Amino acid sequence: MEISENYIISLSLLSLQKVETMSASPKTLNPAPLGLAAFAMTTTVLCLFTVGAIPSSWVSIVIPLAIAYGGLMQVIVGLWEAKLGNTFGFVAFSSYGAFWIYYALVAILSSVGMITVSPTAAGVVLIMWGFLTLYLWIASLKAPKVTCMVFLFLALTFFVLGIGDITGIGMVSKAGGALGLITAALAWYNSLAIVINDMHGRTAAPLGKPLM
Repeated sequence: MEISENYIISLSLLSLQKVETMSASPKTLNPAPLGLAAFAMTTTVLCLFTVGAIPSSWVSIVIPLAIAYGGLMQVIVGLWEAKLGNTFGFVAFSSYGAFWIYYALVAILSSVGMITVSPTAAGVVLIMWGFLTLYLWIASLKAPKVTCMVFLFLALTFFVLGIGDITGIGMVSKAGGALGLITAALAWYNSLAIVINDMHGRTAAPLGKPLM
């Protein structure tokens, strides 16, 4: 059967158009490493203060960082995750963004005398954040192992910091700060690994298989 030249040309143009359309399709961006970096940086600075590695006079520098990067940036990432249909990412990033905004508000309002902070009340609130993190940790068992470890150590951090505030035992609070630094290190690696793997187009920095 003889195929007309016009028919062959039409098929060639159609194939070329499909290739161009596929190559022009935008790549889906993953906002998670940005949220993890925002969480990791703010947590690192605050926990360095908690363990006494930086002087108490520097604590004021944490507040703007908590609002701008730890707070607003994580909320933005949470909304981004919602747009992508990721319920877990939406709840996690939005919640921890709100935590840093809450922390900044408490620090600002107490510094100007508008509220009085009770260590016991602050400890109870931290323990409540621990319970939230615990349920997110259960959900994260389906996520890569490093992500799961971030939530596990974060839950421990909240619980120990809360107990430290309630009991008033400084060593307990410092232990919570040390756990927070471990959490931040895991979050730093999680963020870094996602970016590296995305750039290389392969698993150059392993995140570990899900536990479930």
